[in-house]
Amino acid sequence: MEEKTGEESAATNTTNAAVKGEAYIKPQFLTTKAAFHEFVDSNWKSNGAKGGNEDSNEDTEATTVEEPEAKKPKLDTDDNKSEKPDKKQWRGQNKSRPHTKPTTYDEKRLCLSVLKDDKQCHYGEKCHFYHDVAEYMKTKPADIGDKCYLYDTFGKCPYTLSCRFAMAHTTADFKTMEKTDLVKEFEGRNVVKNSLSKDLQISLRKRSVKFPKSDEYLKALAKQKEKREQQENGAKNASPDPVEEVQQAPTEMESQVNTDIIRLRPCEKKQVDFKDKLYLAPLTTCGNLPFRRICKRFGADITCGEMAMCTNLLQGQQSEWALLKRHECEDVFGVQLEGCFPDTMTRCAELINNNIEVDFVDINSGCPIDLVYKKGGGCGLMTRTRKFEQIIRGMNYALDVPLTVKIRTGVQEKCNIAHKLIPEFKQWGVSMITLHGRSREQRYTKLADWDYISSCAELASPIPLFGNGDILSYEDAMKARETGVSGIMIARGALIKPWIFTEIKESRHWDISSSERLDILRDFSNYGLEHWGSDTRGVEKTRTFMLEWLSFMCRYIPVGLLERVPQKINERPPYYMGRDYLESLMASQNVGDWVRISEMLLGPVPKNFKFLPKHKANAYK
Repeated sequence: MEEKTGEESAATNTTNAAVKGEAYIKPQFLTTKAAFHEFVDSNWKSNGAKGGNEDSNEDTEATTVEEPEAKKPKLDTDDNKSEKPDKKQWRGQNKSRPHTKPTTYDEKRLCLSVLKDDKQCHYGEKCHFYHDVAEYMKTKPADIGDKCYLYDTFGKCPYTLSCRFAMAHTTADFKTMEKTDLVKEFEGRNVVKNSLSKDLQISLRKRSVKFPKSDEYLKALAKQKEKREQQENGAKNASPDPVEEVQQAPTEMESQVNTDIIRLRPCEKKQVDFKDKLYLAPLTTCGNLPFRRICKRFGADITCGEMAMCTNLLQGQQSEWALLKRHECEDVFGVQLEGCFPDTMTRCAELINNNIEVDFVDINSGCPIDLVYKKGGGCGLMTRTRKFEQIIRGMNYALDVPLTVKIRTGVQEKCNIAHKLIPEFKQWGVSMITLHGRSREQRYTKLADWDYISSCAELASPIPLFGNGDILSYEDAMKARETGVSGIMIARGALIKPWIFTEIKESRHWDISSSERLDILRDFSNYGLEHWGSDTRGVEKTRTFMLEWLSFMCRYIPVGLLERVPQKINERPPYYMGRDYLESLMASQNVGDWVRISEMLLGPVPKNFKFLPKHKANAYK
């Protein structure tokens, strides 16, 4: 069968409503790829640039990236295998994407001693940064806007002269202004919690942190292993006749040791009510603190930090500890840990229990990526039940908060094993289970198996089980609740439209306008400046995460344009014209148009800024 061109596909859409795999959109809004991009490009200067800096048109053209080709199906034919027998196919991962480190955006920055009004620089003549404020201000990039969000919200901007909105709080003689009343209001108030202190970081790097509970548990595990080895050696020397006694002995011994370990529990765990809650999934890269604040505002009940590697946390890596930060609006908040060994996971649980504020800790046993799976973590834990049990019992012993687990249906597509693990989880002490209705091999292909999730929910009772997969509307959520799950976890649906939580709670389809969606992005940019900083480095980091989010958000189709409501998560949006220019621009799957949207909120991009998302721009995950 011959493939259709974009024009032919659009013509088919006009007559037959939609081609297979595409969403049903009213015919009057459908268009072709060429006509769509011609409209967006020709109208950008007169419409889109009004929201940003009109001087940025030249820079925008330099940063525009050609739209990549659509993802092609992987053909495992004999001819392909014979031509390239040893070559691995990295379809859709876009490993050659350009990446610019944030430090390259500032050729030379202002010294920290000047920003903090220190009398003398600690590095003296060896310091490579500016100490002359007037000289620095000449080389500093132009301000993005005349209002500083940090100054207006908190009364002072910690980035002072290096802020990209510095003129809003800087006098003519380069002195930083403050709003005394706001400063007093936020004085002593911890808006963001769970930061890594310098003392703890030094202790972790020197390996001087003590783990008494973990050591106690690991000693019990060592004794258990020693007894098992003695049992096995005894079995080899014994007569081969009493086979049943040899098989039963390790089981009896193991249960006895596990009971002893549980008896070491000193206090009662904190209780968290998970029933009938909407749970924002721990999303790698996009599930950052500013995005969680957006979802929390729209009605998410439970939030969780991005997946953090336990080994990196134990080494005191600042970037990994940043994933554990919690905003004051997150009333039910947990952290997700990834690891594959009982010693590191137990110590990490004890470290978190003693140093940060969380309501629960989640074990990631559903991550499908090779880097994690091949070393035995993520989905790999589902096939290593002995290690999985040791990890869960050890973390439970070290924690004063509930321990939860996130799993998939299994590793292989047609071999579900979650139902075998769930009864074991109940015995091991898990407080809540989240089940993603796909296997590791499936990734995001095919729909989630909610029938299987329903049967697992019955097995898990009375322990709450949350279902996850393909929730993009309140109708999807209603059908999911009918399966008997205790709650719903939402992942891609929240990335495509974060207002999904409001839709579910109010049981309606929200035909949100393009200006309202832009306001959401504006709030994200403000939260990003607060979280990552309002200097050049912070602005570009905020832009990078915004572009990652826009690569999902462009898949949203406004309700008023749909021929059939609601939109399904597995349906691709065809090329269509929005009801206004901004709606069309937000529907673009071109990276260059995402950059244009970011310019409307964060000003012109640096000339050396390059961005491509982790997946191809128009590849539908």
